[in-house]
Amino acid sequence: MALAAKERKMSRLGSKGSGGGGGGGGSFGARGHRAPAGTQRRLFAAFFAFLCAGAVVFGAAHVIGASFRPVLKTAWPSATLNAVSSERGAHQAGIVTADTVLPSVHIRHAVALPDHVLMILKDGSLLPASGQFECLYSPANSSQLHRPPLSVATLPNGPSLVHCPAGPARVTVSLSLAQSAPVAPFQWDRLVYTALVDSRDNSTVVFAKGMNLRPGRLGVPSRYECVFGRDFSKPKLVVTSPVVSAAQEVFRCVTPVRIRRYLRMTTDGKNSGNNDDKPMLVSIRTKGRGSSTLPSIAQPEPLPRYNRHRRQKAHSMCVCTMLRNQARFLREWLIYHSHIGVQRWFIYDNNSDDGIEQVLNTMDPSRYNVTRYFWPWMKSQEAGFAHCALRARESCEWVGFIDIDEFLHFPGNQTLQDVLRNYSVKPRIGELRTACHSFGPSGRTKIPKKGVTTGYTCRLAAPERHKSIIRPDALNPSLINVVHHFHLKEGMKYVNIGQGMMLINHYKYQVWEVFKDKFSGRVATYVADWQDEENVGSRDRAPGLGTKPVEPEDWPSRFCEVYDNGLKDFVQKVFADPHTGNFPW
Repeated sequence: MALAAKERKMSRLGSKGSGGGGGGGGSFGARGHRAPAGTQRRLFAAFFAFLCAGAVVFGAAHVIGASFRPVLKTAWPSATLNAVSSERGAHQAGIVTADTVLPSVHIRHAVALPDHVLMILKDGSLLPASGQFECLYSPANSSQLHRPPLSVATLPNGPSLVHCPAGPARVTVSLSLAQSAPVAPFQWDRLVYTALVDSRDNSTVVFAKGMNLRPGRLGVPSRYECVFGRDFSKPKLVVTSPVVSAAQEVFRCVTPVRIRRYLRMTTDGKNSGNNDDKPMLVSIRTKGRGSSTLPSIAQPEPLPRYNRHRRQKAHSMCVCTMLRNQARFLREWLIYHSHIGVQRWFIYDNNSDDGIEQVLNTMDPSRYNVTRYFWPWMKSQEAGFAHCALRARESCEWVGFIDIDEFLHFPGNQTLQDVLRNYSVKPRIGELRTACHSFGPSGRTKIPKKGVTTGYTCRLAAPERHKSIIRPDALNPSLINVVHHFHLKEGMKYVNIGQGMMLINHYKYQVWEVFKDKFSGRVATYVADWQDEENVGSRDRAPGLGTKPVEPEDWPSRFCEVYDNGLKDFVQKVFADPHTGNFPW
């Protein structure tokens, strides 16, 4: 019965179809084998579906055999695309077309610094040269603004950083290549910016701006707590733990068991399903009435695992430094200190844009064990040194904290190894303090071509301050430091090294072309910038210079009280080519 009804319905549809033809007349049977219009549409739809299914099947066969990731199509010219690193998937010159597909670019965080906006990209994001894309600013009630980026920086095992010009207040920012939505920048002076997980005592060391703790003094840890989670706005989805020490910008808290388990899984590669769009973060929350949680971009990063059975560390002497745009002096500094016995360097790069990576690429990695870290945070040298002390602890017996214009010097017959060996057998000695002699321009008006150690030979008579070589294991857990020295654990002591045994030549007041760069800013947290009208008489400033980057007429002859050729003579004897007089830097 159902079949007969269906046939009658088809017959009616056929009659209607033939009647609307306009010139053909007759019934379905009278037209021979011609199908009605409705049936034709069904047949065509079925045939089209068959073709689509085939395309999907054969297309899938191609995709399954290839790696897949989100892509961004671009109509840029070939020259632009060829700027992308071939090491990470760029196309070779000459084969890039207008329809070339680039890897995706995703913004993880943005931070508004005083003079620019820092864009932190997700791992795996890849950018061409900085001149081939734009920074985008989206004000609430006006059209989008476009600005060229200031610089781009990428480390092999870290995220890419894009430095964009400072934009208007209260805007979201993005990049012209980004596949993620624009983001609202965090403010740099109220932010948890990095964190390290210490397996020695199952603690997490959190670095934060915005709590305004006093320099060189312990805060009250009971006023704070650490917060772990992917979304701090949802209390049921976060884990809290007590803070055990608080000092300056460094907070140490207990690492919860759940977080330790999570970190072990991610470190071992077992947590393949973690949500990369919302990574695990840690922050600091004030306790009590009106409590608040600092914004955070800090993912807890495990330190190298503590080996309690290790009898000797890999390196007897390491150096930590923080620099900005000192690439032209770096080779001399590395080569010299390698010769006297430094085995490992940790360089914290504070927004350099002068080609430091090219200089480091010229250094033989089998002779110069150098690790460069991005440290873009403003006014945070003390926090950076605390961070470095933790990183160096497992592999370095002693760590020196000196600047790129400071050179260890041994006027007598002893060497660096002699000094370290003498104090390594004294377990209660945790810090060696050495005096700094400050050298002036020494009559020069141009940068010495053969380096600072032979170019500047006149200094102030009395030493200024001191710098330290520390045992990382001897540091107070709070990691308090005032750049020149750290606080030590209970029972540990420091010693002042005699100037006849070891000292530092500090080429502090070089030719004006070099010295004026100091006015661009200073990295120390509690030291006023050169152009600030604060502490004008401090020993951290140039006596009598003031706060304006204007060269005094007598600059070349300033800071010259004693001629000192000690290090110059040593460098010429050890490093100068006997035939040409040239140096390896």
